[in-house]
Amino acid sequence: MKQRLILFYRNPELGKVKTRLAKDVGDERALTIYRALCEHTWQISQTLDCDKVVYYSHQIEYGDLWPDDVFAKKVQSGNDLGERMANAFASEFQAGYNSICIIGTDCLELTPVILNQSFAELEIRNAVIGPARDGGYYLLGMNHFYPKFFKDKKWSTDSVYEDTINDFETQSLSYSILPLLRDVDEAKDLPAHYQSKE
Repeated sequence: MKQRLILFYRNPELGKVKTRLAKDVGDERALTIYRALCEHTWQISQTLDCDKVVYYSHQIEYGDLWPDDVFAKKVQSGNDLGERMANAFASEFQAGYNSICIIGTDCLELTPVILNQSFAELEIRNAVIGPARDGGYYLLGMNHFYPKFFKDKKWSTDSVYEDTINDFETQSLSYSILPLLRDVDEAKDLPAHYQSKE
């Protein structure tokens, strides 16, 4: 199967990343933590045996954290998160990929093992999802484009995961559920060694 990992990435600008976290720790600290989250995501994804593409929130940056010879680079398009993800999946399926997963840069608990598992699941299932403790998901994968997954969702709320599972069920799709992990959205989500830093 021709596999593609989509990474959704927000350009690192002071005051525009991890805004919920910034309410607790301030904009500068939030930006520092965001950069650490992105570096973790880079570390776990760079050696995966699949094609990888970073979708930037605003504009493509070259010579940055994401090596140009490892990660293809595109810009997100759409009015909300669902539309932006749907457009990214549609573009990659149109490019000939038939096994696609998407992740963000919020999950310090995500590992290469889990990423590899997600693609392995897509060899025998229609879809795969990684539930986050906040009620969302940290990974979504599919081997066909299902626009329904991205419609009628209250993004950034605790209903997104359950609503997506309901989409799987109503469309009679086979699916796998990955381990439950924690996204970093607020100070309480940070590991202790992050919380202790000034």
